[in-house]
Amino acid sequence: MEFSIWSRRAVCAGFAAALTGLVTMPAQAQDKLKLAIGQIDAWANQAPTLGMKAGIFQKHGIVLENFGTQGAGETIQAVVSGSADIGIGVGTPGALRAFVKGAPLRVLAAGYTGVEDIYWFVPTNSPIRDVKGITADHTIAYSTSGSTSDSVLLALIQHYGLKAKPTKTGGPPATLTMAMSGQVDIGWSVAPFGLKELQAKTIRVLMRGSDIPSMAHQTVRVEIVNANALKERHDVMVRFMKAYRETVDWMYSSPDAVKFYSESMRMAPELVELQKKEFNPKAAMNPDKVTDIDLVMQDAIAGKFLDQPLTKEQLAEFIQIPPR
Repeated sequence: MEFSIWSRRAVCAGFAAALTGLVTMPAQAQDKLKLAIGQIDAWANQAPTLGMKAGIFQKHGIVLENFGTQGAGETIQAVVSGSADIGIGVGTPGALRAFVKGAPLRVLAAGYTGVEDIYWFVPTNSPIRDVKGITADHTIAYSTSGSTSDSVLLALIQHYGLKAKPTKTGGPPATLTMAMSGQVDIGWSVAPFGLKELQAKTIRVLMRGSDIPSMAHQTVRVEIVNANALKERHDVMVRFMKAYRETVDWMYSSPDAVKFYSESMRMAPELVELQKKEFNPKAAMNPDKVTDIDLVMQDAIAGKFLDQPLTKEQLAEFIQIPPR
C-alpha cells in the first residue's frame, strides 16, 4: 500500500505534533502555587526562593510564585483571603489566634524552632548601654501583629520587666533605617540582616530571643496553608513538602546555596556561613515537627493571642504536616 505525498506529509506533521506534545507536557503539568513570605530575604524563609533557583520545586512538578510581606499579619491575611496558597514564616501564636477565630488556615510545616536568629539592637552611639537602660520613655520595634517579633518581644518584656512602648516598624530594612535615624529607640532584626552593621560596629545588640530559656525548643514560626487549597490540592501540597524538605537539606549541604544567597543579598559568603552557624542551625529549620506546642500556647495566652489552650482535637485539625 502506497501513501500519496500529501498523506506522508500529514503523517509526518501528526508525528511531529505528537513529539511536541511529549516535549511540552512536563511544562504544562507544572502546578503553580502562590506563596506569601514574611521577611522574604531572611535565610530561614529562603527555601521557596532558593529551591526555585536550584530547580528543586520544578523537579517535583511545581512552580512557585513568591511575593514578600512585612510580617505575619500580612501573610495570614493573604492566605486567608486566598490570594496566596501558602504562607511562610508566620509566628505560631498569630497562626493559632487566626485558627481559633475560624480562619481557613492549617499548619503545613514547622517553620523555625528556637529563637536564635532574632535580636534587638541600638545604634552604637545610643545612650542605652544595656537592657537595664531601657525605660518607659523608649520605643522598641517589632514587625507586625501576630509575627514572631511580636510574640518574642512580648516575652522579652515580661522576662526583663520592661516598660518600653512596642512599636510596629515592618521588616528589618525599614526598621534599621528608623533606628539609625532615631524614629525608634530600639530596632529589631533577624539574621542575616544587620550582620554587616554588627561587623562594622555601627549597631550593638541589646537582646536576643535566646535570652528567653523557655523558648529555646518552641516552634516559633510555622508555614501555613489555605485550608481549602490543602483539601482540594492535597497531592500538590504533598509534593510541595517533598521539594521543601529537599531544599532545606540542599541549603545546608551545597555551596551553591551560599553562592546564590550571597549574590542576591550582596553579602560576603563568609557572613552567610556565619549566620548559618551562629543564628540559623539546620535543626532549627526541621519542617516535620512542631515542638513544645504546650509552651507555645502558654506564651500565646500570656501575650493575649489566645484565651485558652487548644484541645487535642483542635491541634490535630490545626497541624496537618504531610508525613515523609
